Amino acid sequence: MPAVSELALFALMLAAAGAVAGLLAGLFGIGGGAILVPVFYQVFGWLDVPEAVRMHLSVGTSLAIIVPTSLRSYMAHRSHGAVDQKLLSGWIIAVPLGAIIAAVIASEASSVTLRFIFAAIALLVAFRMMFNRASWRLGSDLPGNPFKFLVGTGIGILSGLMGIGGGVLNNTFMTLYSRPMHQAVATSAGVGVLISLPGLFGYVWAGWGVSGPPPFSTGFINWIAVAFIIPLTMYIAPIGARLAHRMSKRQLEIGFGIFLIVTAARFLISIYG
Repeated sequence: MPAVSELALFALMLAAAGAVAGLLAGLFGIGGGAILVPVFYQVFGWLDVPEAVRMHLSVGTSLAIIVPTSLRSYMAHRSHGAVDQKLLSGWIIAVPLGAIIAAVIASEASSVTLRFIFAAIALLVAFRMMFNRASWRLGSDLPGNPFKFLVGTGIGILSGLMGIGGGVLNNTFMTLYSRPMHQAVATSAGVGVLISLPGLFGYVWAGWGVSGPPPFSTGFINWIAVAFIIPLTMYIAPIGARLAHRMSKRQLEIGFGIFLIVTAARFLISIYG
């Protein structure tokens, strides 16, 4: 067991991560997983959690935390009337289906594979946000089915593999089809709810009976981390939502891009460093 001083340091790190994750959840319409997953990966490493399950545990625990965080963020954004409820209703099957498929894939994928997926997608989206041009549009409005259904499923799969709430991908999808960034951010909070709930149960199933997770874990979910961080993220998420509605579109895009680049770099260093 780690020394008391080390455990205190871990607790402080988790508290800081929870606070930042809650702010990001409201500000960018994400569940905070893009920062929680790298932090969990590092902390679980210091706790000597085996490499083979460390990333899986980080992703699963992040999804569990995203459940209440995304729900609170979604309610805050909906109060501003910015959520595209029609899109969320059309994805009520597609997105959860993708999250379940992601859990099935994760049960067989290696730690390196999950880290690479996380970094690659984050960098692609960061490029899109940082160097956004008005001409980068695929249409004047969102496409219909079956393409929209397939996109929702894809967002569920990729987000479930990354341990994020889907805001990273949904923001890109909606803005490419000429939707305002603020609406994309608000709607992404609802997408996070559709991903995190089935994702939680999926990662419990994927890690059921697997050796390596620390005490108080069910499958690939560590409940100590969940219980410790959820109160912080739920308290701070509405603050981020209020900030989002005071910022310009370009400020949101640049901030989001910088955040993703830093996150991706962390995982690439862990793979190739």
